[in-house]
Amino acid sequence: MIGRIPVLDVHPLVDCGNRPAKAVSGETFQVTATVFRDGHDAVAANVVLRDPGGRPGPWTPMRELAPGTDRWGAEVTPTAEGMWTYTVEGWGDPVATWLHTARIKIPAGIDTALVLAEGAELYERAAAGVPKKKGRRAAVEAAADTLRDSSMSVAARLAAVHAPEVEEALRRHPLREPVSSSEPLNLLVERQRALYGSWYEFFPRSEGAVVEAGKPPVSGNFRTAANRLPAVAEMGFDVVYLPPVHPIGTTFRKGPDNSLSAGPHDVGVPWAIGSPEGGHDAIHPDLGTFDDFDQFVSRAAELGMEIALDFALQCSPDHPWVEKHPDWFHHRADGSIAYAENPPKKYQDIYPVAFDQDLDGLVAETVRILRLWGEHGVRIFRVDNPHTKPVVFWERVIAEIGRTDPGIIFLAEAFTRPAMMHTLGRIGFQQSYTYFTWRNTKEELTEYLTELSGAAASYMRPNFFVNTPDILHGYLQNGGRPAFEVRAVLAATLSPSWGVYAGYELCENAPAREGSEEYLHSEKYQLKPRDWALAEREGRTIAPLITTLNRIRRRHPALQQLRSIHFHHTDNDAVLAFSKQSGSNTVLVVANLDPHHTQEATVSLDMPELGCQWHESVPVRDELTGETYHWGRANYVRLEPGVTPAHICVLRPSPPIGGSPTT
Repeated sequence: MIGRIPVLDVHPLVDCGNRPAKAVSGETFQVTATVFRDGHDAVAANVVLRDPGGRPGPWTPMRELAPGTDRWGAEVTPTAEGMWTYTVEGWGDPVATWLHTARIKIPAGIDTALVLAEGAELYERAAAGVPKKKGRRAAVEAAADTLRDSSMSVAARLAAVHAPEVEEALRRHPLREPVSSSEPLNLLVERQRALYGSWYEFFPRSEGAVVEAGKPPVSGNFRTAANRLPAVAEMGFDVVYLPPVHPIGTTFRKGPDNSLSAGPHDVGVPWAIGSPEGGHDAIHPDLGTFDDFDQFVSRAAELGMEIALDFALQCSPDHPWVEKHPDWFHHRADGSIAYAENPPKKYQDIYPVAFDQDLDGLVAETVRILRLWGEHGVRIFRVDNPHTKPVVFWERVIAEIGRTDPGIIFLAEAFTRPAMMHTLGRIGFQQSYTYFTWRNTKEELTEYLTELSGAAASYMRPNFFVNTPDILHGYLQNGGRPAFEVRAVLAATLSPSWGVYAGYELCENAPAREGSEEYLHSEKYQLKPRDWALAEREGRTIAPLITTLNRIRRRHPALQQLRSIHFHHTDNDAVLAFSKQSGSNTVLVVANLDPHHTQEATVSLDMPELGCQWHESVPVRDELTGETYHWGRANYVRLEPGVTPAHICVLRPSPPIGGSPTT
């Protein structure tokens, strides 16, 4: 029902208010609403945030976003995790209405005495709602008395209501008559890692592996993989993401380069989960034991990193579920179980799970498995192909996990249709893979980030992986080291969460074949030990750049946000410019998207968006080079691939060096 003051179309609004909007603790976002009233009296609006205990915080005044539109907005910031609510209140502003009337009637000599009497009565009524502390109520009462004092001039009587202390008192405690409220909307506030973090993916079995010609390969394990963790931490990563660590089936096991015939020593694909040694609740014997895994998790924590574990709800033909729960799989007309296919691709070593026969049983088993790994320190799950499972399944699983451990984060690895990706975000996934890998031009990046940072940011948080074991984009294949550098800069600055798969820092870019996004000799099918020390000695690594990017991200809160992104005009389509803000922290990024050629451009900055006047010239410090420039409305830039991939500039003061990372 519409109130006396209509308050309509409140946003953010997820699924017509049936699901909560999302934010993380400390994240600022905008609440908007349409607020108006009948006639010509003044109207105003504010936002009320209520914490998980139902306690209202100080209400936040809203402003009309564009004159005459009746669209109001305000930025709010929840400060703790849990389920909050937000409400928009629209209200009549009788004081503002009277002031407007007085400015017109009194100079014209119309009903002067009556207008002043009405004002005195109004300010007395307003004073009753002003606290007595600091003399604020007394100031408003004095203004009312002055309005009644006929011994004073009209100008002096009017001047009393414009006294700074009176205006400040009524700004803080306005007289609101009448007040109408929107229905409260839920706001799920999650921990900061749900929005911000730097991810590093590697295969534990490759770290410390020994592969010698003519000899059976020796797998690495959690103990040898732990030796890689200090280097990952030194690069500034917050999350170490592991592919599945479970036993791998032998039936139809894939060989090197996805061959259909595996040799006796081929290690198989980690996503072909399950063998007589166990399924999703077991560890591959080559990797060690749960004690070894616990030590690996503890070592990562000592270095300030969390472990993310791949959760792939699929099975090898040897998984214990195949015998114990045959109704959990699709059966063909001949009685055989259907293996996974994505024509023309065939995955003979993997059985997809069917959900319609025993959804309750699958939910219960999935929750059991996730809680098991949670007991061993895993608080982040990267979910493989969630779009191939029922949405209702994930909704139930995530809700059940969140009921007992709301700090668990789920990342949806869903490169699929937008409707499915957005729905997975709405029903509970905290993060999502995105189309970033395939967005390489200025137009593509601008359009996509505008979409992600708009209404979608209320429920779907992006994670920009620059590569994955499955995806080596042609831009990286053909652009050489400069391509790897600029894509790292873009991912690390465009999105609060970004990630790399091991080998990216070495600029590994050999495809399986022309036109393929698969890696040559993919690590999915074989052990791939890398000589990190040799690569560093020979200068074949961009690890120093990655380290710098992650250090910049930790120092500057603006880069830990998504919704504040703003694109600035450049006169060269190969040069992208954008800024982000968080409080007083403003970061401006200008990047050369062409990995082959030096590009020059004039960057036209939207100065008011940066908190500056159009005529200003402000100092900016390039965090990549340490150089300081003075930039104004129009600025010339020259960016040379392999030398200066981008400028990452901070306007005016910045946080002190060595600022602690967000957790």
